[in-house]
Amino acid sequence: MGTEERSFVTRADKASITDKRLLRGARAREVVLRRAVDIASLDGLDDVSFGRLATDTGMSKAGIQTLFRSKEVLQLGTIDYARDMFVDAVVRPAGAAAPGVERLRSLVEHWIEYATTPLFEGGCFRVANIARFDSKPGAVRDALFRDQQEWLGTIGKELRNAVDAREIAAVDIDLAVFQIDSVLCAANTALRLGDEDVVSKVRRTVGDLLKTP
Repeated sequence: MGTEERSFVTRADKASITDKRLLRGARAREVVLRRAVDIASLDGLDDVSFGRLATDTGMSKAGIQTLFRSKEVLQLGTIDYARDMFVDAVVRPAGAAAPGVERLRSLVEHWIEYATTPLFEGGCFRVANIARFDSKPGAVRDALFRDQQEWLGTIGKELRNAVDAREIAAVDIDLAVFQIDSVLCAANTALRLGDEDVVSKVRRTVGDLLKTP
């Protein structure tokens, strides 16, 4: 075997080792973040710590610190992971519905499923955390606010589509978005307290806002 061939094999072996390490790191990160979003939905992002995650996942605290470097990085990663899960459970499936009233109803129905299943152990991740950080300036608050605005924008877009298509009577879009989001936030709390009847109240409230012209 020539020098060049031996060098090629060595590089290939190193690449394989690197790929395996990256894969293990990605899997470990997935395990940590999946547990972190449940902790945050139950007890808040402040309780997402290296020590608790090490205990809950069976991984080493040092290993988790290597993956995330600081608690803030861990919290931000948890927010992003929760956002991706929410989009996959609520926003993306609703995209199959026609824009306007149909898609807005689909968003609400998928949100109900998201909250009643629930996707996270403590219910809606956003509701559980945004009130804890609304008076705490910083990267965590900014990330939660970004996700909040993105969700409100999604609702608002479909309301505008519905009004433009004359599927519903003209409404104050900002007010209607506030009302729908407020009802969903209140419903999350009610569901955590065992009030299953709140689901019908959500549907009735949204239905009243989506009256035909």
